Amino acid sequence: MYAAILNQKLVLAINEAEQVSKGLKKLNQESYLCPSCKHRMILILSEEKKPFFKHFYQVRETGEKEEHLQAKQLLCTALKANGIRADVEVPLLDQQLRADILVENNLSFEVQCAPLSEAEFAHRHDLYKKLQIKDIWIVGKRHYLKNKINHSQKIFLRYSAKWQWYYLEINPFSCVITLKYNILMAALSSELSYDIKTFSLDEKGVASLFTFIPSTRRNKLSYIQDQKVYLQKQITQKSKLGLEIASLLYQLHYSVADIPDELFLKLREPKEKSPILIFLQKKLADSKVN
Repeated sequence: MYAAILNQKLVLAINEAEQVSKGLKKLNQESYLCPSCKHRMILILSEEKKPFFKHFYQVRETGEKEEHLQAKQLLCTALKANGIRADVEVPLLDQQLRADILVENNLSFEVQCAPLSEAEFAHRHDLYKKLQIKDIWIVGKRHYLKNKINHSQKIFLRYSAKWQWYYLEINPFSCVITLKYNILMAALSSELSYDIKTFSLDEKGVASLFTFIPSTRRNKLSYIQDQKVYLQKQITQKSKLGLEIASLLYQLHYSVADIPDELFLKLREPKEKSPILIFLQKKLADSKVN
């Protein structure tokens, strides 16, 4: 749709886009309404066609397909409003890969709302690596990070010097991007500690995201008893972790009580081995040398 109602007057998308590009207006800070149904609309900037208005869906139960489409459009529009060259659905490597949002031909934003297997992720990631394009993954509601991390969520983690291990989430219905950074895991379990910063999914918010530098690191410590209970449960249930630690304890003639308490408090990076495993393996190696 190429027209909308603004302040009880009909405005054209091409004229509104021109004012945004000249800095006379901020992107989607106006209350555009549909001429027919009077529901809210947003201005979309596009390289392939003229600027246009699109209905803004705020219903949380909207499906993943609409979530994915609207997230891509809003993020790409916000990038364009910052003077960044960005395009949606760009085919690469003779159609082997299609970038959700390609930025300046060297960065890709992948918006993942649907399920994704580790094999498919690895395939797409390797193709980006082959093209020397850095792929940043932003996840939809299905993959939001809570107080624990599962195996399928770990593939979306990224690392930077300023944010350490971080995770990006997008909510196009509330128009926000959430950055979860300084991510660390408990000594044994998948419990997480991280800081959170939320940005508006518009011109100003995306600019703030790119320039955000945390002031302090405020990770919480895990509780010793919680981690000890978790370890005993893993040993009892004979999980992979439980069997590995039980074997090490048996070979060392140790019990759980022989593991230093400070190791149960120690936080680790998301893809780092448990400090308790490292401790026991080193003890066993040293005992064999001596």
